[in-house]
Amino acid sequence: MSGPLIRIAPAGPAPQRRAVLTRRIRWLVAATITYNVIEAVVAITAGTIASSTALIGFGLDSIIEVSSAAAVAWQFSGTDPERRERAALRVIAVSFFALAAYVTVESVRALAVGAEAEHSTIGLVLAAVSLALMPGLSYAQRRAGRELGSRSAVADSKQTLLCTYLSAVLLVGLAVNSLFGWSWADPVAALVIAAVAVKEGREAWLGDACCNGSPGVRPVSAPCRCDARSGGCRC
Repeated sequence: MSGPLIRIAPAGPAPQRRAVLTRRIRWLVAATITYNVIEAVVAITAGTIASSTALIGFGLDSIIEVSSAAAVAWQFSGTDPERRERAALRVIAVSFFALAAYVTVESVRALAVGAEAEHSTIGLVLAAVSLALMPGLSYAQRRAGRELGSRSAVADSKQTLLCTYLSAVLLVGLAVNSLFGWSWADPVAALVIAAVAVKEGREAWLGDACCNGSPGVRPVSAPCRCDARSGGCRC
């Protein structure tokens, strides 16, 4: 006597849903790139005028974020995004490391020489706008990336979220410097951001979500840890 048939639900989103999520990620990445290009031009220009290391660094961070988003855009421009995912993850990891290195060097230099920046109204407005917009972009991309099972989309959303932290640091640093003349506040806070960037870069490079992001295996939110020795993954 045969037992009851057990219906096995297909792993991962259906093809139609995958197409919707892929298009959504493309639009979110395009929006991120567009905004960061504008942000970089405004921040670097305003930073140069005000002699603000923090503003110039924020602008350069925007350029690094563009490279990260461009890597995801390149991945999803092909017919088989999964094949390009590892290369995209490496670009994102390098972007994190580059950001951490720059922020660390500039923060230490600012603390050592006691660099003082002038008040920048444009910088304050830019930091406030970024602080308001970036969390929403990061959340939308992270949610779509997790449902789709894309590690690179999730990693790029973390890069966007890091921009939120940097926006908050920049806003506080510029405000404190303008109000109290405490020039050391911004570089100290930026060093904390650099440490977070190193952590996120290491996870992207090793593929911390290696099992998590495999379509049809398990969702990105599932607990997996990367084995640094073997380069594999323990789930």
